[in-house]
Amino acid sequence: MDTIRPDFTSQNDDEFTGPAESDFYIETDTDVSIYVRDYGKGKPVVLVHGWPLSGDMWEYQIETLVKNNFRVITYDRRGFGKSSQPWSGYDYDTLADDLKEVVDELGLTEFALVGFSMGGGEVARYFGRHGGEGVSKAVFISAVTPYLLKTDDNEDGVPQEKFDERAETIREDRMAFLEDFGKTFYGVGMLSKPVSNAFLQNDINIAAAASPRATLECLKSFSTTDFRDDMRMIQVPTLFIHGDSDKNVPVEVSSLKAAKLVLNNRYLIYEGAPHGLFFTHKERLNKDLIDFLNAEV
Repeated sequence: MDTIRPDFTSQNDDEFTGPAESDFYIETDTDVSIYVRDYGKGKPVVLVHGWPLSGDMWEYQIETLVKNNFRVITYDRRGFGKSSQPWSGYDYDTLADDLKEVVDELGLTEFALVGFSMGGGEVARYFGRHGGEGVSKAVFISAVTPYLLKTDDNEDGVPQEKFDERAETIREDRMAFLEDFGKTFYGVGMLSKPVSNAFLQNDINIAAAASPRATLECLKSFSTTDFRDDMRMIQVPTLFIHGDSDKNVPVEVSSLKAAKLVLNNRYLIYEGAPHGLFFTHKERLNKDLIDFLNAEV
């Protein structure tokens, strides 16, 4: 498949004029069409979105990264956004293979790989399954890694019943679930209004467009997949960012443990930040992300 490259207008120190958007589909070996967007020029950064959103969630990172001379690639996970909605293929091996096909189709080398929430699983499994081929740096934001499920050897994890309850709520009324989930996602409460109602409604619209099957199957995947061995294979500089008020993926069962499995890492806790800190703390996140990506190895 031909890929369309962006056209760039002139830019100088006084005024930035961004590139034209380039979007296209990549057909995988499993006959799934993955929707990809490719912006800017410079060091490549691949952004992997969270559940149950799409690549659109990175709206508030993309422009800043492009302005700072990065080439930014986002894509919609199968079942979400504008990508195909197959009945199967929502295990992390297949999802990591989809990521690999995007990387190979675009010929990416020396790229940074950034995963938010569920997307952290694709980052980890890309190392476990594909040896982290081409990755120069890794970033985990509010990520589900290394292992969420409570088991005999992971006693601090989340009990299976909690995930079962969430799945049943989705089956009964997915729209009502998305509305409640979004409020927890961004830390909305009686006295806390970090996002507008319009923003929350837009998120519901994005999530509602996802395949119901994909929504449930991906919930199963990120809640039951053990990434501990994958994390141990990460040998590149790695950044962990997590909010200590994250009610969706509590820091104690996720990044606090994940950071101990990666030797070369930087670990940042955002005080008071909820799960969706890519929006509620976007200025700080963007700065920390750019500082890390520009840092000498």
